Amino acid sequence: MIGEYNSQRVGIILKEYGRNVQNLIQYIRNQPDKEKRTELAYTLIELIKQLTPTIAEQPENPQRLWDDLYIMADFDLDVNNPYPVPDRDILFKKPQRIAYPKNDLKYRHYGKNVEKLVQEALKIEDAQEREDAIIYLGKLMKTFYGNWNKEILDDSVILRDINVMSGGALNMTIEKVRQENLFEKLYHERKPANNRQQGGNNPRQGGQGGQGGGGHHRPFNKNNNNRNNNFRPRRRDS
Repeated sequence: MIGEYNSQRVGIILKEYGRNVQNLIQYIRNQPDKEKRTELAYTLIELIKQLTPTIAEQPENPQRLWDDLYIMADFDLDVNNPYPVPDRDILFKKPQRIAYPKNDLKYRHYGKNVEKLVQEALKIEDAQEREDAIIYLGKLMKTFYGNWNKEILDDSVILRDINVMSGGALNMTIEKVRQENLFEKLYHERKPANNRQQGGNNPRQGGQGGQGGGGHHRPFNKNNNNRNNNFRPRRRDS
C-alpha cells in the first residue's frame, strides 16, 4: 500500500528475520491444504538460512528455526513439523531470579581474599612462619587500601584489623613494625634506572633485590623444605 507507515503495520515479532519473512508465514497460514502449508514451510526454512547471516555463522539448529516459525505465527501454524510443537509457556517462561551474593565482609576495603588468608595464617603452628604471615598480611592490606584511597593507612590500624579478623590470635608489637618498616607496600612505582643503581642506603633492601621487609614476602609455606614454593594471592580482590 502506497503511503503506509510502519506505525500502521502489525509489529514485527522477531526483528532478526524482518517483516517479509513474517508476511510469508501469514501467507502460509492462509493456505487451505496442510500438505501445501508444510511444503511452503520447508521452503521458507531454506530461504531463512540464506537470508540470515547470523544463522549461517552459528552451528546448525533446525529445530530453532521451526520454533521461530511458530513464534512468528503466534503458535497458530498447522503443518507437519519434524519436531515437537513448542509450548508457548516454556518458550516465554521467565528465568528464576538469582539472589545477589552476600558476603559478610567485616572490612570491605581489604576484600574477601584477605580474610581467607587470615584463616590460613591461623593454621600455621611455627612461630616464625606465623610472624612472616602477619608481615605479609600487613603489606598486602596496606597495598590494597592504598589502591583505592589517597590517605596512608597507619600500621597500628592494620595490626588492629589483623587482630580482629583473627579473633585475637595474630599479634605483633607496633614498635617492631615501625622500627623495621615491616608493612611497606608490596608494589611500588617503577623508578628510573639511575635511582635504582644508586640505591642501597636502605639496609632492608640490600641483598634482597629491592624487596623490603627483611625478605618477608612469601609466607604461607606449603613446603617447609622449600621456602620459594609459597602461595601468593592475587593483587586485587573481587
